[in-house]
Amino acid sequence: MPNSHLPTRNEAWGFYGSTAGFTDADAAWSIAFPAVAKATGATAEGVRDFLDSRHGRHFADDVHNGIHAGLDLESAIGAAIARWMGWTISRNTARETGISKGLPYLTGFVAHFAIEAEQAD
Repeated sequence: MPNSHLPTRNEAWGFYGSTAGFTDADAAWSIAFPAVAKATGATAEGVRDFLDSRHGRHFADDVHNGIHAGLDLESAIGAAIARWMGWTISRNTARETGISKGLPYLTGFVAHFAIEAEQAD
């Protein structure tokens, strides 16, 4: 698990860009990054690349839904993490991505991006 977080590489889109539309994106990033890292045990690069991806944008949408339902930012992020950890990778998603079937959705996608980052080095 990383001890610190990395800055976004995608200020216009992904989690950061999407949260800028409804809350302080820097605050959201500083809460979400370590929370996702703790929940998944992934590398900082994997967490950053997940949050910067289209999946990160969908994760931000889930956070936004929590805020709209009356949760504060930290609680909305925690609820989104719990929801994404409750879903599992389906057989179709496993075939399309190579992520192991049955893994928690958040863990699977963050690990997927961590592997891609490692292979890019």
